[in-house]
Amino acid sequence: MDEIPLSVLLGILFFLILLSAFFSGSETGLMTLNRYRLRHLVKIKHPGAMRAARLLETPDRLIGLILLGNNFVNILASSLATIIALRLGNEGAIAVAAGLLTLVVLIFAEVTPKTFAALHPERVAFPAAYVYGPLSKILYPLVWTVNLLTNWLLRLMRVRPSDASTLGLSSEELRSVVNEAGAMIPQRHQKMLLSILDLEKVTVEDIMVPRNEIIGIDLGEAPAAIEEQLVNSQYTKLPLFRDSIDDVIGFLYLRNIVHLLAQDEFSHEDLLKVVREPYFIPEGTPLNKQLLNFQRMKRRIGLVVDEYGDIMGLVTLEDILEEIVGEFTTDPAAVSKDIHPQEDGTYLVDGGVHVRELNRLLQWELPINGPKTLNGLIIEYMETIPEPGTSLLLAGYPMEIVQIKDNVVKTVRIQPQLRRSNVAGGANDQPR
Repeated sequence: MDEIPLSVLLGILFFLILLSAFFSGSETGLMTLNRYRLRHLVKIKHPGAMRAARLLETPDRLIGLILLGNNFVNILASSLATIIALRLGNEGAIAVAAGLLTLVVLIFAEVTPKTFAALHPERVAFPAAYVYGPLSKILYPLVWTVNLLTNWLLRLMRVRPSDASTLGLSSEELRSVVNEAGAMIPQRHQKMLLSILDLEKVTVEDIMVPRNEIIGIDLGEAPAAIEEQLVNSQYTKLPLFRDSIDDVIGFLYLRNIVHLLAQDEFSHEDLLKVVREPYFIPEGTPLNKQLLNFQRMKRRIGLVVDEYGDIMGLVTLEDILEEIVGEFTTDPAAVSKDIHPQEDGTYLVDGGVHVRELNRLLQWELPINGPKTLNGLIIEYMETIPEPGTSLLLAGYPMEIVQIKDNVVKTVRIQPQLRRSNVAGGANDQPR
């Protein structure tokens, strides 16, 4: 070693520091790769991604290989620095060399390459994968021995690496991914993805047409009256029943009875020939499950029933899709058919509108954990059926009861400007 020139030893030390930086940076780069983007790149046959994916299939081997190389390089550099120190001075220079080497390794071989790799993992990991592939084959016996001893020590601590599995993202974690995607996902698509994630939190009762608002065909009516109702109907699918919705027969699809309407007359028997058997949905069914049920059953409409089999309401496939993409059609003069903006900034709202629809369309924050409709929310809050002209402050929103019919709040005027944060004290939340 004494015959080797000092300049050569310094050159070798510099090269070892570069190798240490490579091992440190590539370790961080490979371990911080976005696994979902990596899978996408593998599907499109990206060479670097394919090599990196193969290495990450056995992370214990990869880590063993990297740490083996990194520790070997650092120990060799430390020994070389000691030799250089003895060449330049006495034994006291060894401590100085150790301190300088520690600082150099920390800055140039650890913090800097690892920070760069964390910020640009693909730029570091993919080229490194070309090196680690052949290196893992060359050093396989040594790496295998190291992993064998490591796994034996882990088993002594009752830890089995083979039991570890890749954990999927929960819905809340996936929501965080979508929220933090920023400009990578257009805002409208972002809202749709979040709405899809919300489907599991919403049940069919939250979006169903209430029983008392179901429009259908009563087989007890005369054929002429039924024909007029079918011709003027704004819906393409209607329930067919006798006397009341409790005695439902099935669903009529207008496309299946166009030929009947073209005739001069048709009978009740003609309708019974084209009616499709009813489809019932248990209450409490989450929307994400019901969407799949509609697809599996090849249905687009169903009746929600409670535990006693009584009909509670009606749900269509379009209702679920509107939870994802928003309203399909709206009146140009209104936010929706149930919400009508006024010139003074207030809104005339139908009492039967779903609270979730109000919140979604107007970006409000009315409570959704209790009653499903605005009428139910007001009655629960007041604990009585209010009189027309009654004013109240509900969740920070001033409301005025405009119309009451059949013990139901039919129309409400809501002023959205005043919010709960601007209201001092709970006493202001009292009706007057």
